[in-house]
Amino acid sequence: MADKEKTIAIAGAGSIGCYVGGCLALAGRKVVFLARGRIVEALRNDGLQVSDLDGRDRRIEPEALAVTDNPATALHDADIILVTVKSGATEEMAAEIANHGRQDAIVVSLQNGVDNADKLGTRLPALRVLAGMVAFNVVQSADGDVPFRVHRASHGGVMIDDGVDGLVDLLNVSGLAVEARGDMKAVQWSKLLMNLNNALVALSDLPLAAELADRHWRVLLAGQIDEALAAMKRAGIEPARIAGPPPWMLPNVLRLPDWLFGLLARRMLAIDPQARSSMWDDLKRGRTTEIEDLQGAVLRLARQTGTPMPTIERITALVHQAEADKHGPPGLSAEAVSAGPRSA
Repeated sequence: MADKEKTIAIAGAGSIGCYVGGCLALAGRKVVFLARGRIVEALRNDGLQVSDLDGRDRRIEPEALAVTDNPATALHDADIILVTVKSGATEEMAAEIANHGRQDAIVVSLQNGVDNADKLGTRLPALRVLAGMVAFNVVQSADGDVPFRVHRASHGGVMIDDGVDGLVDLLNVSGLAVEARGDMKAVQWSKLLMNLNNALVALSDLPLAAELADRHWRVLLAGQIDEALAAMKRAGIEPARIAGPPPWMLPNVLRLPDWLFGLLARRMLAIDPQARSSMWDDLKRGRTTEIEDLQGAVLRLARQTGTPMPTIERITALVHQAEADKHGPPGLSAEAVSAGPRSA
């Protein structure tokens, strides 16, 4: 599997896909980017700039990139398919892989949420499907900036299911730390706890670092995590420890005064000052967010276990309201979020 000539398809080359694919291409891996619209045009015309919080800043010229908007072209010869589309497009991508992918291809879900690998596996029963988790934030350059840039704006790496010999060696390259885990479902639930913050970044219209530095917003995140942990405990789900404090300690750490949180959570705050969240970007572009795959996953678990979810229900309703309004991130205060959505 570690054969560096194997073809890797990036199935959904947005921010995460372009960063992952860019690092792999820079390391000499054979990469095909399946993208849409402006990203296809940007990569074909001006190439790709890949940078990160650790100081790397690298350029791939357009002639060195294989970019297409045709699923058949991207998937037909792929040995490895890294699925990086938003959760709402998982079933559509599964259909494309079923129609155009090889029957011996290995599919890896590098998506938010806890059940995208399961969805892919259900629709691709003949293929080996692995769960994955991306533990870092990626921001992309503003529309029209040349070249198109993707920047890893926080620390962290990628975790994938173990069991495929050589796959980690193939994917683990400079700027992209990859490790295998035997407890990916627990890892995904742990990542989901912190992904509950995506909605707060979107509602506040604040950069991630500024939002996390403010105790008023952290208290809202802590409340969501408390509710999620209660439902997970009732369901017998134990989230994995990934980095930093164990999951059960997160609410207490988040509720610390700003000065003490700043001392104890330096790694959590080591974020590019411009980093936001994908949910913020979705509201900015008038797109449907992943709220139903993040907060929604916890609410579904809560219904199964009879666990109250007042904070998560309130935040979910506010995101749905912002989606419907189509005015972008609403720029709410923490107090407004605590109060909940306005009456119809």
